[in-house]
Amino acid sequence: MRRAGVVLASTLLVVSASRATCQQPSETRATAEAAIRAADAAGLKAAQAKDVVGATSNYADDAFWRPPHAPLVQGKEAIRSAWTQFLGIPGLKIDWQITKIDVSRAGDMAYALYKYQMTMSAPNGAR
Repeated sequence: MRRAGVVLASTLLVVSASRATCQQPSETRATAEAAIRAADAAGLKAAQAKDVVGATSNYADDAFWRPPHAPLVQGKEAIRSAWTQFLGIPGLKIDWQITKIDVSRAGDMAYALYKYQMTMSAPNGAR
């Protein structure tokens, strides 16, 4: 089996967390961070289940994604296609963890840093 572990570059997430007008900035940021963590957990669960629709549900129409060891992909349809190929890798197992989330003061933008690990089966006959 091959193993790969990489720290992903920052991923920009636009958060559309609704907030009450009386919410303080720290509460807004905490709410946004919780929403990002929940969406990320759902995306990971979907990816582990090989559910392309679930794995790509958080991407905006004009999003970018860099698959592991592959070129940058732009646009939700292209991202969905790339995820289909990625999740089709024989023996693929993937896990990731958010290592840092930084939410803007207003709670309307954030970035997250990730660490991931994946394993896959070697092609037939390969060592």
